Amino acid sequence: MIPQQWASPCGNQCTNKYAALTKIPWRVFCKKGCNSDGETWEECLEDCNQICYKDPVLKDQQWTAYIDRSPGAASYSEECFHACVSGCGYKFEVKSEEADKVCPNRQPKPKTESLQKPKKS
Repeated sequence: MIPQQWASPCGNQCTNKYAALTKIPWRVFCKKGCNSDGETWEECLEDCNQICYKDPVLKDQQWTAYIDRSPGAASYSEECFHACVSGCGYKFEVKSEEADKVCPNRQPKPKTESLQKPKKS
């Protein structure tokens, strides 16, 4: 068995797209799109939203989104989402031009100003 046969065709496409060493984290998220449990394109996109954008851990405490398992900074969540969507695109044979146009349907994480404690009156 040769190395190309070890991974699915979808996984191989992710490996090729994110081959550079600096792109390794995005390759992982692309492969998460390939391995999504979603049975449709839309379900796969929702899985990407859940993987890359996390809700606050504590209700009504927006800052707690930072302690969840999401990639971190808002720009990382966006990169994660686009990589995951690429994997979904490969899985469901969606043209890359269409996959590249998909935007997350989640709000970005809170800005650092909102992390400050409110002043007591």
